[in-house]
Amino acid sequence: MPQKKENIFFYKPYLPYLLVDVVLLLSSFGVVLWLFPLSTNIPFQKYWVFALVFSGVWLLTSYLIHRYVAVRFLRVHHSLLRLFATAGIVFGAMWGYMEYLGKDYNYSIWVLLTIWLIVLIFSFVFVLSAHAYRYALNIEPEIERLPDLGTKHVLYPAHPLTEGQKANIRQLIIENSGRGVLRLLDNQIDLYSSNTLLLRTSEIFNIQKINPYRYDTIINLMPLNQIRGINKMFGIINDRLPENGRLLICFESQSQQKQRILRSYPPVLNRLVYFLFYIYKRVIPRMFLTSRIYYDITEGKNRVLSKAEVLGRLCYCGYEIESERKRNGLIYVVARRSFRPKTFARRYYGVLIQLNRVGKDGKKIKVYKFRTMHPYSEFLQQYIYEKYSLQEGGKFKHDIRVSSMGRFMRRTWMDEWPMFINIMKGEMKLVGVRPLSNQYFSLYNEELQKQRTRHKPGLLPPFYVDMPKTLSEIEASEKKYLDLCEQKGTLRTDFVYFWKIFFNIVFRHKRSN
Repeated sequence: MPQKKENIFFYKPYLPYLLVDVVLLLSSFGVVLWLFPLSTNIPFQKYWVFALVFSGVWLLTSYLIHRYVAVRFLRVHHSLLRLFATAGIVFGAMWGYMEYLGKDYNYSIWVLLTIWLIVLIFSFVFVLSAHAYRYALNIEPEIERLPDLGTKHVLYPAHPLTEGQKANIRQLIIENSGRGVLRLLDNQIDLYSSNTLLLRTSEIFNIQKINPYRYDTIINLMPLNQIRGINKMFGIINDRLPENGRLLICFESQSQQKQRILRSYPPVLNRLVYFLFYIYKRVIPRMFLTSRIYYDITEGKNRVLSKAEVLGRLCYCGYEIESERKRNGLIYVVARRSFRPKTFARRYYGVLIQLNRVGKDGKKIKVYKFRTMHPYSEFLQQYIYEKYSLQEGGKFKHDIRVSSMGRFMRRTWMDEWPMFINIMKGEMKLVGVRPLSNQYFSLYNEELQKQRTRHKPGLLPPFYVDMPKTLSEIEASEKKYLDLCEQKGTLRTDFVYFWKIFFNIVFRHKRSN
């Protein structure tokens, strides 16, 4: 972030911010003196001297504290510190004014405090809004990559460790993570190899100091919840590990944090506390205008991470998941470097998402849905399929990617309402086979794949007519529908299927799993 060299006293103020402060001061006085119930019938005449003195002190203090520097030169916590310093100095000046000069005017202390508080609140909202707008327009740069070394470099040869070095490694793990974690690591990786690096750091620059191909295993015992720039860390390590090199990380999952909070408070209160915790830790960090402000203020500490998000980030950054184990309230994951990603673009995970699906004629379409899965879940599909396989109805037996709110939205079909956008765009129709991802589409037999691409996908699938349980039954159900479309016409078949689906859902309460 660029930094502006500031003069101690005199500098050219950023005029828009100076004008905003003038407007906020006038607005604050207007709100209090016009809308609040006061004992005098002539509030503006009575308080104009105080308003003039207050505004002058506020503007002068703000100038001297360098509040009128453009936000592109400041981080949000710097701007907030300068705002609170200004408010504190003005409060002291106001109190002194009341003690020595204000008595002659018979001012109400509650009116003056209300004016001061409203000016502070208005200014606080403006500072956050200005930084949020600037962050929204300023896209973060991609992660700086090392040159691709290819096969020109080989791993450093390993050498045996002394007993003292081994004892130090054991002691470090026990002190930071406990004996249970020591046993886990001892079973999962070669702890006592000179090519294994043991770290406990949240600072990216410590990772950047690692020489490429110096180690084939890197362990970081600092929970990811305390690290800002998780993808950056994964990417830097990816550049420094050899092919099939291993990374071990740990984190406290969202579900573990939820259980910890619910156990810490009495019933009812614990639900309220968790709701507020969820809004602050999960909703605000995901919103477009507030996400980077949140991480700027918190510096990425004590963040909430679902297991699906962490595993998805690993897959996105070029790793394959080897194992995951719980120890001492944390999840420990061993991942193997499988490929070198070309880039690490910034990813947004808002409420409305676009999913890549196979449409008519095999063309890729963007299907709109409300997000029901944790961030980065799209990179976990292969891992979930291999680990959990499919259950009846063609769903995964234990899909960790779906959030609690997402399960509710799926049960009520709320997540699929935005698909009407695709219907209006002509990419889908009301009744038809579901639009599938490449992963699901590849599971179908070749004949059905070709038949599927001759028709538009639909919002209401033939699944709700036949309620198939296995993948082969789903294929048979869809083939039956598609054959009828080709034999009797799409419009007639869709009309018949629509009323069958309506009857099954409304009267028989049929649901997909």
